Amino acid sequence: MDKTNVRELQDVVIRFSGDSGDGMQLTGTLFSDTSALLGNGISTFPDYPAEIRAPQGTVAGVSGFQVHFGSHRELNPGDYCDVLVAMNPAALKANRKWLKPGATVIIDGDSITEDHLKKACFATLDPIAELKLDEYNVVIPGITTMTRDALRETGLDNKSVTKCKNMFALGICFYLFDRPEAYAFKYIETKFAKKNPAIAEANKLAIQAGYNYAANTHQFANTYTVAPAPLEKGTYRSISGNVATAWGLCAAAEKAGLPLFCGSYPITPATVILEELAKRKDLGVKTVQAEDEIAGICTAIGAAFAGNFAVTTTSGPGLSLKSEALGLAVMTELPLVVVDVQRGGPSTGLPTKTEQSDLAQALYGRNGECPVIVVAASSPSDCFHYAFEAGRLAMEHMTPVILLTDGFIANGSEPWRIPAMKDYPAITPPIVDEAPEGGFMPYVRNENLARGWAFPGKTGLEHRVGGLEKDCVKGCISHDPSNHQKMVRTRAEKVAKAVDDIPAQAVWGAPEGDLLVVGGVREIFSKFRKIVVCELNEGQFANYLRQSLQEFRYEQYNKCEGLPFTVAELCQKFESLLK
Repeated sequence: MDKTNVRELQDVVIRFSGDSGDGMQLTGTLFSDTSALLGNGISTFPDYPAEIRAPQGTVAGVSGFQVHFGSHRELNPGDYCDVLVAMNPAALKANRKWLKPGATVIIDGDSITEDHLKKACFATLDPIAELKLDEYNVVIPGITTMTRDALRETGLDNKSVTKCKNMFALGICFYLFDRPEAYAFKYIETKFAKKNPAIAEANKLAIQAGYNYAANTHQFANTYTVAPAPLEKGTYRSISGNVATAWGLCAAAEKAGLPLFCGSYPITPATVILEELAKRKDLGVKTVQAEDEIAGICTAIGAAFAGNFAVTTTSGPGLSLKSEALGLAVMTELPLVVVDVQRGGPSTGLPTKTEQSDLAQALYGRNGECPVIVVAASSPSDCFHYAFEAGRLAMEHMTPVILLTDGFIANGSEPWRIPAMKDYPAITPPIVDEAPEGGFMPYVRNENLARGWAFPGKTGLEHRVGGLEKDCVKGCISHDPSNHQKMVRTRAEKVAKAVDDIPAQAVWGAPEGDLLVVGGVREIFSKFRKIVVCELNEGQFANYLRQSLQEFRYEQYNKCEGLPFTVAELCQKFESLLK
């Protein structure tokens, strides 16, 4: 296998695309994990169809997985792809707009049939000419046929054999970018070998067949190599935002010395957090899949009252259903973390697409004066830190915390340096174990304005809970106007005081200049000539900043397409602002 024509690249973007049943998510994951193990920086973007069972072969049913890997840390999954792997004409049509000039397009030639072209709504029987792909490096191997030939002796039925064609495509890409097959083989053996060794062997054979095809065909003028990224020393793994969130919550429970309880109702794209936590019985995690969103948060509030670090997970529609119970958690001043993995809205909206339009709901979406702490993660690996911080703030300040992520962050992945738990601080909730002299007063507060957390079942620590206003010291029900005014202001001051417990923001880049891409605070804003707020909504954070920091002018760049920003469109906007 001649590899003399090898070019070294700084970074590469590959997009795997096909029908929902074509295994594109697994193919992309295996390629990105292999690249991460080689030391490359990676950033991924799984792109799921919004319809659960869109007809096969249609554009609506196309599923994709984009991976950006390079010789440095990758902060985004890339705008346009260097290589598109399309398993059918619908995938080719759906992703034509994401091709870089001169990109390589690999499409299964066996899928270019009149039936498939009709389903994908092509006007002609020549998709290459119709999509104007003449100036691209288009390779049309018979992937399905070659997969069947390679697996002819396995004894598997035709349907099982055809399902392995995604591994053939993976083998092509492994050869093209000098990736070893070992990790994919190990994964396949772990997943299939015990239950179905024939399937495991077939998938490995398909990878090898794709690798050998790429090595022996003359349609690829070059192969490519990408050097490892210079990463800080440590042990790394590839991690998605949802998994990182789950692990960060586990870490917070461990550092608080309390059991973790998660009461949730499954909802896209947050369900993986509940699933991941359900695996951690070895860490004492308790999970309840409730019958609905309201039950999910109410079980969590009950668990918090009983002395658990309580969590509930959801997306935008679920957060709106949880709003009344979230007000109950504010009124009872119990620690609770609500994770909102944002998606396109309103209503059911775009279930599998990303958006950041729940900020206003997180800040204000409850009746009465009902402040909570709201924090947001900015990358998949960042979710671990902010899940931990959300837990720390909730337990040490005795208040609910909403952690905002989004579908792009939650489903994307990147290399994560596994931290040593000794480097994380202990979490010290204001737990009351014994009644003080003179009796227990539930709303006596500490320096954080947090009330004591007394678990039920302890003599002398009995106290009322519930949604009615309480006396500011004794905790009995109170309808006194001045007491209500005091409690409203105290709860607001407690949330505001949490700012003192958060490290100051740092600017990424020059500390002052012509343009600041937000978001920061007053001291940072004053050092820049222009400020632009980029949001995947219609300006919710910009409006919040105008309300809170009125002395500055805010430019906006907004988008509600169910897609993350591309680097190209951001740069174009920034350049226009600097003219």
